[in-house]
Amino acid sequence: QVQLVESGGGLVQAGGSLRVSCTASGRTFSSYAMGWFRQAPGKEREFVARISWSGGSTYYADSVKGRFTISRDNAKNTVYLQMSSLKPENTAVYYCAANPSFTDTRWHVDYWGPGTQVTVSS
Repeated sequence: QVQLVESGGGLVQAGGSLRVSCTASGRTFSSYAMGWFRQAPGKEREFVARISWSGGSTYYADSVKGRFTISRDNAKNTVYLQMSSLKPENTAVYYCAANPSFTDTRWHVDYWGPGTQVTVSS
């Protein structure tokens, strides 16, 4: 069992930056790939970024490439999402996910965090 808790969300102006964090409980954090997803009002939850268990491999949605950076600190059981050049359309609840994998045309996740709200004002 892994419990995830996000933090760092808030209100930011367009063009600004924000870092959200996700801290995991349990001793198996370093064995999991981790990811971030987001869900905007009235829309389905969508993939944002993924990082391998070691941090050596990352993968991003096309919409955030070059603006968002996912990283992790296994000693702190924490994964981060650094967001820059934020746009109003990035407003969403951002969810941390443990062990995300893409199979059968959809993402599968073992554990979700409760989410943190990120609001980008124009």
